[in-house]
Amino acid sequence: MYDENGRFIKEIRSEKKSDESLIEILDQILNKENLKISKIIYANGPGSFMGTKVSYIILKTLSMVKGCEFYSVSGFELNENAPIRANKALSFVKQGDEILLKKAEVGEFALPLNLSILNLNLDTLPNYVIQAV
Repeated sequence: MYDENGRFIKEIRSEKKSDESLIEILDQILNKENLKISKIIYANGPGSFMGTKVSYIILKTLSMVKGCEFYSVSGFELNENAPIRANKALSFVKQGDEILLKKAEVGEFALPLNLSILNLNLDTLPNYVIQAV
């Protein structure tokens, strides 16, 4: 979570898949901590097709209901451009402006200390990189 100036204040973690954890985390933020949401930023890919799709639907709906801003960022912005798991054998690897599928060790994700460093995008649709099956 971030304050009104975009500075990091708190992290909520879950080891569950996004379809389970996202609802629990939003319930904690909205009901238990009773926080007001003014902006939602999510990683629109690449990554898990289902996780990205579920996250998009839940967060886009929440932004519409709450009347808050909604943005996306590339997952590569949150892991220093390291490879991102695509499936058990391959990863999405960023090379210049291209994203390729290769065997590569995945990187760790981390939240920035300040949101001002992110390249916020108004095109919030999931970026599947390859076609969903």
